[in-house]
Amino acid sequence: MTAPLSSRLRGFGTTVFAEMSALALATGSVNLGQGFPDYPGPREVLDVARGAIGTSADQYPPGPGIPELRAAIAGHQQRFSGLTYDPDTEVLVTAGATEALAATMLALLEPGDEVVLFEPVYDSYSASVAMAGGVVRAVPLHPPVDGTGPWTFDEARLRAAVTPRTRLLLVNTPHNPTGKVFTSEELALLADLAKQHDLTVLTDEVYEHLVFDGARHVSPAGLPGMRERTLVVSSAGKTFNVTGWKVGWICGPAPLVAAVRTAKQFLTYVNAGPFQPAVAAGLRLPDAYFAAAAGDLQRRRDVLVAGLAGAGLPVISPEATYFATVDVRPVRPDGDGLAFCRALPDLAGVVAIPTVVFYTPEHADLGRHLVRFAFCKSDALLADAVERLRRLG
Repeated sequence: MTAPLSSRLRGFGTTVFAEMSALALATGSVNLGQGFPDYPGPREVLDVARGAIGTSADQYPPGPGIPELRAAIAGHQQRFSGLTYDPDTEVLVTAGATEALAATMLALLEPGDEVVLFEPVYDSYSASVAMAGGVVRAVPLHPPVDGTGPWTFDEARLRAAVTPRTRLLLVNTPHNPTGKVFTSEELALLADLAKQHDLTVLTDEVYEHLVFDGARHVSPAGLPGMRERTLVVSSAGKTFNVTGWKVGWICGPAPLVAAVRTAKQFLTYVNAGPFQPAVAAGLRLPDAYFAAAAGDLQRRRDVLVAGLAGAGLPVISPEATYFATVDVRPVRPDGDGLAFCRALPDLAGVVAIPTVVFYTPEHADLGRHLVRFAFCKSDALLADAVERLRRLG
């Protein structure tokens, strides 16, 4: 008997991350596909987690998260975004940003409600919308024509995507997979659209501290008239190199956070007891830590970008995040990024992710020739990857 799959999830099979990671293991390739660091986070954070294991922190934490962490999250938001949240009613700890996003969809969407978002889009977004019975309305981001400059979108196309059924506007800034940081002007346009159509804004800001070259992250919630309609999501994984801990959070007006908590309590209920005090310690680290983390990652970005360019792959250098995007057409004339990624382990001993998987079917051709490489790797691994990529050149 074939196991049935809900119609809502048809089309969502095994993720390409699983396929490419298995390919890396099978071929002994350097894995620049999935975005996780292979070097440890700050000692000040890791030591707190080690000390918490074997204590009462191993048991269920409070449903919204331990008070210490919720207070640290509120303090972090005030320090870096100028936003004030009540730790008791406007902050909720979740099992990573992924659960925060999924719980929001389940809590706020009625069947048939529409979510406007930008693509290429992180793959969990569309699945979360589908599980909630919603409908994705995707607005394409366009890469710079000559490989330099920011990704852009068409304002008219964005406005046309909003209909009377639109309930949520989902914004990911800094953006995965493109590395785009939305500008103040772009965010002002989104804010005006949200207020005009009475939309709730859900903003994924997990890469908020990992911005480069003087770029500045701005939370949409900080714009005039936006705090009361915006849910801000972030997490510890990217900032502190602890992606496996799955400690995230969501901040916003008390009624919206309460709605999300209603859904969240029936998903994981609670999570990561020993890691919550450690994340609180991390969020209290001095500003110098966050600046150094961005500077170090920028250095790693530059190493990989130079290696990709040397391999004959035009690179769109990112303004933020873990990822650089390349155009494969100079080395694969048919522009098939998925086929390129499946062949790359044999060609060069490296694994990457085809960007086409981050598009809805209607816009897939826009990303068919693009491939994403992760640079959040150790110096030794990046050096090995760059040496292997020279085979392509």
